[in-house]
Amino acid sequence: KKNTIENNPDSPADTVRAFYERLREKKYREAFFLTNLRPAIEGLTDAELAELNVDFAALSQQVPVDLEINGEIIAGEKASVTANLPDGEGKPKKIQEIKLRRENGVWMILTLEGDAEKAVKKQGKNYFFALRLETYQDEAQNILEKIMKAQTAYSMQNKGVYANLPTLISSGLVSPDVQNTDLSGYKFNIVLSFDSKNYYATAEPVIYGRTGKMSFLAESVNSESVKLSRKDNGGKSLKN
Repeated sequence: KKNTIENNPDSPADTVRAFYERLREKKYREAFFLTNLRPAIEGLTDAELAELNVDFAALSQQVPVDLEINGEIIAGEKASVTANLPDGEGKPKKIQEIKLRRENGVWMILTLEGDAEKAVKKQGKNYFFALRLETYQDEAQNILEKIMKAQTAYSMQNKGVYANLPTLISSGLVSPDVQNTDLSGYKFNIVLSFDSKNYYATAEPVIYGRTGKMSFLAESVNSESVKLSRKDNGGKSLKN
């Protein structure tokens, strides 16, 4: 479908169209210039922007080829546009509202509001890296928790013994994406005891201070329970 409303140049709807068009074309700097994330993108060097491309690529892949914009409301210096967009990766499209604000005669998409918008202005070009660091750390903990569950399932099926990481992956209990450091920003490893009835799993950031600061350790205790710990250890493993 095409737009169901008239798309006037320099209107809120046209700004939304331009943003998603540039995002889909992977012109990230030009796309985010149309939003209140501009302070976080305008100071980035080309090399720094390239480092963030992996994170932005997931967004660009969600943008449909034919963007359907079906509503526009303008109230003074504020506006809202409705468009038919995917509600997350792999999810079907649905009508979503996009808020905008006019500054210096130009419409700007509001990706964040309130304290979050203030944080962007304060952190500037460090914002995306700080956000990515937190995201990678949270995901690293989630992955370790999945590994712990996978070990429990494997142990129940194999007379109380645990498995190394390649075996968990080949068994379909852990996604092979765990080995893709570009996606996770972390390195994961599993070490088994001599009889494979105990194990510990570790996770350390690929680049300390860039992809994470926390190191993680999941360690089995007496072949029964597993404890998970995290600590800023300068990028080193919590298990020597």
